[in-house]
Amino acid sequence: MARFLAIDVGAGTLDAMFLDTRSGDQFKFVAKSPTRVLAERIDTCKSEQIVITGRQMGGGPVSEVIRKKATECTVMMTRSAAETIHHRMEKVRNLGVRLISQRVAQKKRKSHNVSWFETGDVPAKDLVTVFRAMGIEPAVDFLGIAVQDHGTPRTKISTLDFRHTIFREIIEVSPKPSAFLFASDRIAPYLRRMRAVAMDSVSFPSGKVYVMDTGMAAILGASSDPAARKKKAIIVLDVATSHTLGALVVGDEIGGFFEYHTSDITPAVLKSLIIDLADGKLSHPKIRSEGGHGAYVRKSVGFKQIELILATGPKRKILEHVGIDNIVFGAPMGDNMMTGTAGLILAIADREGLSFPPF
Repeated sequence: MARFLAIDVGAGTLDAMFLDTRSGDQFKFVAKSPTRVLAERIDTCKSEQIVITGRQMGGGPVSEVIRKKATECTVMMTRSAAETIHHRMEKVRNLGVRLISQRVAQKKRKSHNVSWFETGDVPAKDLVTVFRAMGIEPAVDFLGIAVQDHGTPRTKISTLDFRHTIFREIIEVSPKPSAFLFASDRIAPYLRRMRAVAMDSVSFPSGKVYVMDTGMAAILGASSDPAARKKKAIIVLDVATSHTLGALVVGDEIGGFFEYHTSDITPAVLKSLIIDLADGKLSHPKIRSEGGHGAYVRKSVGFKQIELILATGPKRKILEHVGIDNIVFGAPMGDNMMTGTAGLILAIADREGLSFPPF
């Protein structure tokens, strides 16, 4: 029995769950994502100079607003913060952003008419304050944080191709979604966003810290839904704010997956992806050529053998127009928005050899 705190950081929301398996207490909340919060703060800033320090975080809204601000005023960033925009610093400079050292940033912070911001996926101190204000002591045995990390390639390979190379290599060694869970001191150097999250987590009063890919956390969490139990072959879909991940799950193993920007998916495209995933017809080059993130097929079972298509995520309503009958809207732990946090807890429990009643 143990106390868990799971935090799933997405492009639209930050989802948090506290679970005490001893008492049965379960508390949760959904908040605006850190990248949206920071983007709004920078966007409303009226200063002539902006200094941004911190560590790599999810881009999306904050990257877009920095691009805009760089055309309106002087924007200065440290290299570690600038990785939020791109891992290649020449691309950041080309936007008009000035790269400065941490020492210079500290000096600039004291200057007149300079606004200072800090990047980071996990506002640890704020979250601790929120939990305590809710009457929840956030001291836990296990802290799990999920983010999407494309990885930082050493060569000029695209980050999308690099991400899917990482995925393929992990799945070929261990095809379970929980294989995408990393202890905080066992994160590969090229997973720089995950390493940044692990460093930020020191502000939590926690025991062991784990970090996991948010898409695979969602796949594992969704698979725990009661509708999916005892099914031999299912398709699990996480239709999130920014990205959609679909996986073929055979038993408790990943048979294959695809990943797309949610904004690029139509009902017709999604229907084709689902059927081709089950039939083993997807390929990474084909999906990339169509504008998707990529795909990988390890095994196929045929679409007729799919017993259930389980959909979660805030944008899952698109599936109402796909035209496939056996689609169920899942809610692991009774909540569609807790898919990733449920997956985190399951992955940590599996890694630690813990068992407790299914969700």
